Amino acid sequence: MPRVRKGAARTKARRRVLRKARGYFGTKSRHKQQAKVALMRAGRFAFRDRRARKRDYRRLWITRITAGCRMRGTRYSVFMNGLQRAGILLNRKMLSQIAIEDPSTFDALVETANANAAANAA
Repeated sequence: MPRVRKGAARTKARRRVLRKARGYFGTKSRHKQQAKVALMRAGRFAFRDRRARKRDYRRLWITRITAGCRMRGTRYSVFMNGLQRAGILLNRKMLSQIAIEDPSTFDALVETANANAAANAA
C-alpha cells in the first residue's frame, strides 16, 4: 500500500494559516510554524484587549465627567450620588457625551445632583 503524505490537506492547512498571518513581519507571514505561533499570540492579545477596551472606555468617560464636574465646582462622587438619589439613570457614556456636547444640560444635571446630595446629607 502506498504511503500517504496528506498532500492536499497539508497544503490547504498551510494556506489557511498563512492567509490569516498575511501582513505579519518577516518569517511570521511566510513560514507555517512561525505563523501559527504568531497567530496564537495575536489571538491571546485580541482576547485580552477586547475586555481591556471596556475598562479603558469606562475610565475615559469617568475622566470626562470628572472634568465637567470640577469646572462646575463639584466632585464626581457627589455628582453621581446625587444623580442616583434623584432617580436619573444615565450611564457614564451618555453623561460624558452630554458634558462635551451640551454644557447647559450638564449644568442642569449638576444642579439637580447637588440639590439631591445636599437634601439627603442633611
